[in-house]
Amino acid sequence: MNILLIGGTRFLGRHIVDIALGRGHKITLFHRGETNRGLFGAAEELLGDRDGDLEVLRNRSWDAVIDTCGYFPRVVNKTAELLKDAVDAYVFISSISVYRDAHIIGLDETAAVRTIEDESIEEITEESYGALKALCEQVVERNYPGRALIVRPGLIVGPHDPSDRFTYWVRRMAQGGEVLAPEPMALRTQLIDARDLGTWILDRVEEKHCGLYHATGPRHNLTMQMLLDELHEVFDHKAKLTWMTEKFLLDQKVAPWTELPMWLTEEQGMMAVDVAKVFSSGLVCRPIAEIARDVLAWDKTRPEGIAYFAGMKPEREAELLAAWRS
Repeated sequence: MNILLIGGTRFLGRHIVDIALGRGHKITLFHRGETNRGLFGAAEELLGDRDGDLEVLRNRSWDAVIDTCGYFPRVVNKTAELLKDAVDAYVFISSISVYRDAHIIGLDETAAVRTIEDESIEEITEESYGALKALCEQVVERNYPGRALIVRPGLIVGPHDPSDRFTYWVRRMAQGGEVLAPEPMALRTQLIDARDLGTWILDRVEEKHCGLYHATGPRHNLTMQMLLDELHEVFDHKAKLTWMTEKFLLDQKVAPWTELPMWLTEEQGMMAVDVAKVFSSGLVCRPIAEIARDVLAWDKTRPEGIAYFAGMKPEREAELLAAWRS
């Protein structure tokens, strides 16, 4: 197949490209050239800005476009309209953050999405992100009725993950020693490896399958305790978990999701959506142990002294452990 990727050089996109080239597909990357230019010698690169210079996309055609970096409806609409007669299908990578009632466990794809009073706003905040993604979905569906695949991933993890959310726990558990762990132990969590997500997306593209899907895993309910116990085993029981109550952590002004990744105190439904539809469609998720080993191997290749995007600093963890004991 002949596939156009908008983005495609950073995280999820680079895994999709790698898998697609391995399957023999012809890949065109459209991006600004600011990240990993020339990463894939076998792929064609078209440089431009989706909010301005789209000329290189004119008078071309592809079997499908995969949009990995659409955040504002006005900008997504530009690309969607331009490509309407140039591609057979439009794949839009959205987010589970679209849901209005994100505190509810077990939401399926029909649940109500967020809205925003000013739909023209183009600033990403905690309040605007989900609503803007929902509007982008609507733009794509309006331009491609019956030809759109809307993908709502949960937390995407794996090698090259810039968010550091799962990577933090892998790195910390591998280091060993006393590790701060957040209660409740039964807090639900979900994640998907970018390679598994990329494989599933390409399977759907090859089968010309459209629709709206959550894209996260695993198939069974996964709790914070189960996740950390799994990492405990993977790294030879080097770590000693010290579980702290939610009240204590919040009283100590610990920031959920960023300072303690994968810990949500309010919008817990974002890490516990219904995944029946996506697994019925063929999603296969690799074991957490395999993801953890691969993530640690990749993390060790990163430059020394890198500023991590998320996770607790060692001195902050030590301070909290001392306060908990006292």
